[in-house]
Amino acid sequence: MADADATDPGLLKKHSELKSFTTSQFTYSNVRVFFRRHPQADKLPNPPLPLLVFIHGLGGSAAQFASLLTSLVNISSCLAIDLPGCGRSRYEITSWNAYTTDALVELLQVIISEYREKDGQKVVLIGHSMGASLAARLATKDPLYTTALSEHVVGLIGICPKAEPPTESQVSTFKKLLWIPNPVFDLWRQWDRRGGTESVSVSRFVGEDASPECKKLQLRYNEQSRSAVWRRMAAGSLPTYKHGVPQGGFPGKEVWAGLEVPVFLIGGEMDNITKPAELDKIAKFLGKSHPDQTEIDKDSQPINGSATPAQISSPNGQSSPRPIESIQKEDFIETDPETSEHDDPSTPNEELSVIPPQPAKPSKTLKLIVLPAPATHALVYQPTEVRVLAGLCSDFLSSQISPRLSLGWQLQFLAQNSKWDVKNLAKWQKVAPVSDLIAETFRALKTLREVDDTHCPKIFVENWGSTIKDVIDISHDSPVYDSRGLERGGIHYHKFPTISKIPPSGDEVEGFIALVDRLREEQKERAVAEGWSEHCIGVHCHYGFNRTGFFIVCYLVERLGYDVQAAIDEFAKRRPNGIKHAHFIDGLFVRYCKGLKRAPTM
Repeated sequence: MADADATDPGLLKKHSELKSFTTSQFTYSNVRVFFRRHPQADKLPNPPLPLLVFIHGLGGSAAQFASLLTSLVNISSCLAIDLPGCGRSRYEITSWNAYTTDALVELLQVIISEYREKDGQKVVLIGHSMGASLAARLATKDPLYTTALSEHVVGLIGICPKAEPPTESQVSTFKKLLWIPNPVFDLWRQWDRRGGTESVSVSRFVGEDASPECKKLQLRYNEQSRSAVWRRMAAGSLPTYKHGVPQGGFPGKEVWAGLEVPVFLIGGEMDNITKPAELDKIAKFLGKSHPDQTEIDKDSQPINGSATPAQISSPNGQSSPRPIESIQKEDFIETDPETSEHDDPSTPNEELSVIPPQPAKPSKTLKLIVLPAPATHALVYQPTEVRVLAGLCSDFLSSQISPRLSLGWQLQFLAQNSKWDVKNLAKWQKVAPVSDLIAETFRALKTLREVDDTHCPKIFVENWGSTIKDVIDISHDSPVYDSRGLERGGIHYHKFPTISKIPPSGDEVEGFIALVDRLREEQKERAVAEGWSEHCIGVHCHYGFNRTGFFIVCYLVERLGYDVQAAIDEFAKRRPNGIKHAHFIDGLFVRYCKGLKRAPTM
């Protein structure tokens, strides 16, 4: 059996603790809680950013959220919990009543209340499978089920959610199966796992065509799930029927209909555990109280009778904050070895205008999307899908909960210092001036500086003028070098201003691609007229990593036939260590997720 402590992802291991919590009925000892406070929480305006709470499903663990957490820990404070007996939490309380839905909801409320800052911090619940049901119970305002925590919940993301409890006949069958003794149940599970990563146990969750990495993860999680705990939680999720009406257990229509916050429902086309049709059922429960922001892709086929893959709003298409004063941006992300491979250089002098948006109660809206194949029930840790999922969640948080949950906005707000002070100039000097040739088309540059001895226009022309025939400056501000020095050396200069820290918008990507298309055609003509043997295009923001990488990757995908991961890898290979900001990479995966189309947020 794969040990949960030994295989715990580094990010979770570093920020986790085992604690005891007492509810009205039980004391749960040695519960693993992952908590990472926002690295710049004290520098951002009050009230605090909402606490993001991650709740896993039946037989799951907080470790399954590791990839999603890697993207979201720099957006806000994050809390993830291993339910009792799951993951790294110890199995020390054996009472079956301690694992009912009601008992787990009370335990989650106790834990969240302990970590939630009391000076007005709100909560966003992010649940997978059964975790989405528990989240709905915590958030609902239905008078029969409401909790004290519900008044602090401002949003809910349900990933592969279940709409309603099993029928009365299904409950009867399940209860008979759950009475099978643990030893017999364990033997059946071992038989089900025959073949390891190619077993029925694995393919049931991730599909037969899943990647080896995904199958390996699924096998690990299956082995780490304790039968005694699984049986207790499964039994506790079953309702008791009285006169045909379910009581207790998994929530149904009343709980979902009682949500009064923005809701985002995400399913997987190939999910065999909770079918995509479950999303439609929940949407009907929410009804007119939550205006639907889903736009159906009419070119797609229905999935199991559910909504077709939705058109989605681009995480890059958000409007900029209303100006109040010019400030300068600087990098602030606390770098962990688990979340980043290297320090991120600060950005040079670029002025922006930012106003802290006043927190307001989010409007009740519903966003619904079914990720296309190969998305399965395991999409929270499915390597091919999780970056898309992270981008979608980030977009929902910033567009529907609060613009302050945008990493781009935070970076803008927090920037205070000049980017050409001694410290940041030293960082700039350490960055390689020019990358290797990327896809035989581009070289990524850091910005030139007129007063620099090695990377000024004069030296650049001498070193690179024979091959780099155009330079596209995508920085927002005026360059800190005289572009006429490039022009005099035969290198054409083009200004294409974009804002730092924020992934380029769809319109900006289209504009960049059109510009590069034109320059490549012009270079062909100039090569003939001037007798060149080589020619390429230089692109720079300030350091040539994030925005530069984003634009180049887009061009590689849309014009040169790369898939998104291959394009990202090509850029990283030629410009070590590649794109650094996770939200830029997430945006690329969302943009190029096959089967999805973007539409403006309504």
